[in-house]
Amino acid sequence: MRGPLRILYLHQHFSRPEGSTATRSFHHARALAAAGHAVTLLCGRYQGAVTGLDGPFRNGLRCGRMEAFELREFDIPCGNAQGLAARSLAFLRFAARAARVALAERWDLVVASSTPLTVAIPALLARRRRHVPFLFEIRDPWPELPRALSSPAGGVPKPVLAAMGRLADAACHDAAAVVVLTEGIAETAVARGAAPERVHVLPQGVDLDLFGPHVAPWRPDGIAAEDMLAVYAGAHGAANGLEALLDAAALLRGAGITLLLVGEGARKPGLMARAAAEGLPVRFLDPLPKPRLAALLRGADIGLHCLAAVPEFAEWTAPNKLVDGFAAGLPMLTNVPGRAARLVTEAGCGIATPPGDAVALAGALRRLAGHRALRARMGGNGRMLAERRFDARRIATEFVQVAEAAAA
Repeated sequence: MRGPLRILYLHQHFSRPEGSTATRSFHHARALAAAGHAVTLLCGRYQGAVTGLDGPFRNGLRCGRMEAFELREFDIPCGNAQGLAARSLAFLRFAARAARVALAERWDLVVASSTPLTVAIPALLARRRRHVPFLFEIRDPWPELPRALSSPAGGVPKPVLAAMGRLADAACHDAAAVVVLTEGIAETAVARGAAPERVHVLPQGVDLDLFGPHVAPWRPDGIAAEDMLAVYAGAHGAANGLEALLDAAALLRGAGITLLLVGEGARKPGLMARAAAEGLPVRFLDPLPKPRLAALLRGADIGLHCLAAVPEFAEWTAPNKLVDGFAAGLPMLTNVPGRAARLVTEAGCGIATPPGDAVALAGALRRLAGHRALRARMGGNGRMLAERRFDARRIATEFVQVAEAAAA
């Protein structure tokens, strides 16, 4: 490596750990800065995120320093509660603002973290107009996932999916390095033109200092310490398929098990209405800051990982909620086949049930609820798995090495 690098890091959904959303880019930008590089991170205003900047916006921008890197936040709101058109506009506005920065200043490397996929636009422009290499990170494969979730009657229009496909092809082909979260996503990157030797699998990490058995437990009012509590923490959208949890809850009336769903999303009002109408043992909370979520997981008995029954999810998803639960020492119950099922079963840290099988899901909850020693053993195995494979600090160190090689 030729020395300290000037790195432009693009992640529209950036958040510090005080927020309720993913913090991967925070850990990676901090690690790049700690390695001696000058890092400037651009982000927008994402629902649930906490950037740490609280001054006024001037001309749609506010700036500051965070953990030895510069942060520039655009006044572009975005969140899961927005409709498709509003989110798409937010994606394009961010790409346009980021492109001006990418082309106007001198950079040695651009890091473009997707989703949204449109973050690749400024990286490609910097590559083709200024010959700046870029690292393309794929957290969720687009357009593969939007296409899988789109129905004939709705979803993302086919011309938009086609345009997204061309953008993904260009990003994978032109990137000096491609970082992905799973082996399944790696396959899609190679299929879209990335050279296999340039693709690096760096899984979703977890902050082992934030989540773990050392955290003081907490439960919301009305849930006693002796109550059996199973927690889902994440988005409440179509992709999450949380109706499956309510179907299982309908079979658990009188079993002494409470399901607590934490988060926000377009499906949440309907889920709450159904739970109230049917008298289900389900409660809801708004998104929690990460430290509060860590305390809730320590106060829970079972962790829940749920997604809609979409075959493509099997090898493409790497959700925070799964590794957060491992780190917290919770036995994890998942209804997602493939990678998630292998993680919990092979390491002995949870139970996997078939997608769409409410009877199996309810049965697994009853089994875990009735066996304290089994829960303790699975939770301990999960913590060891988190320490061995998902330590955010180690993954960030590997990310720095990939970034430095990409710049070279």
